[in-house]
Amino acid sequence: MDLSAGLSLLPLLLLWSMAPQARPQRSHSLYYFFMGASEPDLGLPLFEALGYVDDQLFVSYNHESRRAEPRAPWVLDQTSSQLWLQLSQSLKGWDYMFIVDFWTIMDNYNHSKVTKVGVVSESHILQVILGCEVHEDNTTSSFWKYGYDGQDHLEFCPKTLEWRAAEPGAWATKVEWEEHNLGARKNKDFLEKDCPEQLKRFLELGRGLLGQRVPPLVKVTHHWTSAGAFLRCRALNFSPQNITMRWLKDDQPLDAKALTPEDVLPNGDGTYQSQVTLAVAPGDETRFTCQVDHPGFDQPLTVTWEPLPSRALIIGVVSGIAIGVLFLVGALFLILRKRKASETMGDYVLAECE
Repeated sequence: MDLSAGLSLLPLLLLWSMAPQARPQRSHSLYYFFMGASEPDLGLPLFEALGYVDDQLFVSYNHESRRAEPRAPWVLDQTSSQLWLQLSQSLKGWDYMFIVDFWTIMDNYNHSKVTKVGVVSESHILQVILGCEVHEDNTTSSFWKYGYDGQDHLEFCPKTLEWRAAEPGAWATKVEWEEHNLGARKNKDFLEKDCPEQLKRFLELGRGLLGQRVPPLVKVTHHWTSAGAFLRCRALNFSPQNITMRWLKDDQPLDAKALTPEDVLPNGDGTYQSQVTLAVAPGDETRFTCQVDHPGFDQPLTVTWEPLPSRALIIGVVSGIAIGVLFLVGALFLILRKRKASETMGDYVLAECE
């Protein structure tokens, strides 16, 4: 992933686990990832934001530059538009809000230490995901979640204007925010009004570019570990993220319990990757095939592991080629020798024997 576009891979994957997955193909989404580290030794900024439309990165922002940077071709010429200016102001506001919330949560965990030289904090990470979806029937849904040090922390409920604590350590922050009604009404308005309206406008800008179907590159590989042999089926660089992967044995689907499913992960460029792994008995590898279904395919694709030729076969093939080359060289040598002799004799031709 392009480091200038956002976060390091591991923190991004932690955020991605908080995002809604497997959306219906005809629904559309707009969401923002926020993350920051309390100490710079983690290699992360105090605040960084990534914005996605239909899982395609279109904007990034960080606390150091305080600038919204376009990350998709369909917004490059919109940086002076009213929509982009509003987005830039929103990101600056979220920057401030994030840092205040970060310190509140750390204080409630007693993760800040006050010394003679000031406040010195331990290294911690705060993550936020917020956004909305517009479904095929024009109904909407929304989400606003906090994660702290890689664990679910708080989730906002727009209908009740309350915060749901995901674990006991979040209770103090929940009570504090609800008692002071900090931003609850504003959060609700953004999720239910502003966000769907932004999404519709971004979809208009990206018409023809968003929603492109890019089929995956699928490959099956064989691996050995201390636990035995296994096959890995990888699907790379596909879009959208909707994909189904499963193993077949002798052309019959395997029990789901026999599979090792893995998440669909973003590459950071609008495409995704995924894989499924299967433990196999040595010698049975060719009985298994990987079946992949994706909107970019007219029909499901099946891929089988293709073992490399054995060493003996490779030596035999190479030897055969070498012998063939030698034979060809010899034939060419004889032809050239006869032609040279013919040129030396001029027009004289041997009489045929009667």
